[in-house]
Amino acid sequence: MPLHPIADLPPVPSGDLPGNAVALLAGVLDSAMDGIITVDQEQSVVMFNRAAERIFGWSRQQVLGQPLDKLIPQRFRAGHGRHLARFGATGITSRRMGDGTVIHGLRANGEEFPLDASISQLDTPQGKLYTVILRDVTERVQAQEERSAFAAAAHAIREEEKSRVARELHDELAQSLTALKMDAIWMRDHVGEMPTSARAKLDSMLATLDHAVASTRRIAADLRPLMLDDLGLAPAIEWLASGFTQRFGVPCEAVIDEDLELQEPYATAVFRIVQESLANVAKHAQAKRARVLVEKRPDTILLSVRDDGRGFETAAPRKPQSLGLMGLRERAHLLKGEVRIESTPGQGTLIEVRIPLPALEAAA
Repeated sequence: MPLHPIADLPPVPSGDLPGNAVALLAGVLDSAMDGIITVDQEQSVVMFNRAAERIFGWSRQQVLGQPLDKLIPQRFRAGHGRHLARFGATGITSRRMGDGTVIHGLRANGEEFPLDASISQLDTPQGKLYTVILRDVTERVQAQEERSAFAAAAHAIREEEKSRVARELHDELAQSLTALKMDAIWMRDHVGEMPTSARAKLDSMLATLDHAVASTRRIAADLRPLMLDDLGLAPAIEWLASGFTQRFGVPCEAVIDEDLELQEPYATAVFRIVQESLANVAKHAQAKRARVLVEKRPDTILLSVRDDGRGFETAAPRKPQSLGLMGLRERAHLLKGEVRIESTPGQGTLIEVRIPLPALEAAA
């Protein structure tokens, strides 16, 4: 279980302090709002303050002398042992919180819970001691999950509305414009001899109608490609790649399982991430080739978009054009996914997204 800090308080061996100082130190530790636990080299608990009792639900007497594993969920114990060994070998006194990583503890009633934690070490005549300072962040994590669920629901509502508008544009407006065009063609072909100016006007009207029909269908497709609803994810992504090549003259290979099926909101999220990634390639990459890969693994959907364009410095400050990258990160994070971007000036860019699938979706 990797530990990440919220504060530092190196343990002080009581044998080096007079009795009144030991009592004072014990009082300070017990008054702390955060849980404080000290273990020896064998990872046996040698100090357990009052806040730790409250957080874990064990009394001090029940924990002292017990292995630290008692407070760690089974699946994290091996990782925690390796991390502590690496930390002890570094000689670093302490590690502070900075990456926002949440780890998990185990209460006396068997409940797992999230916490922020720090770790510090101190060499003493009795051996190395490690102190962990931790804070229960259950409410914070729950609030984050509720915000994510709300955002995901809002995205779903917007996609439903886009689908409705796209369907109406395609089925109503585009068809009405097409019917109007047919009537204009009939007029041009059946009015007999007409002034040249009138015929030119009808030709202009027909050209305008052609443009309006094409624009309506393009807007409908951008709002929500009906192919995604009617034929599924694989044809929709192939359509994206084909359309990208036609509009920008950049060959784009789509590697995707023809039988790939995902339920909502996963299908829409994958489609939109690919769409936004290709839009970034078109706007900024100046690429000669692009490649889209979508692969369903046992418990994960993996997608990547690679180009051979001009690339960029990933560590450079974000520019306004990075809003597209921010958008696809947001879509991935709403589904607890991870985004990795690799890019080097002159050597192209790789955008890779991994989205975990729930058990029912993974089994489909």
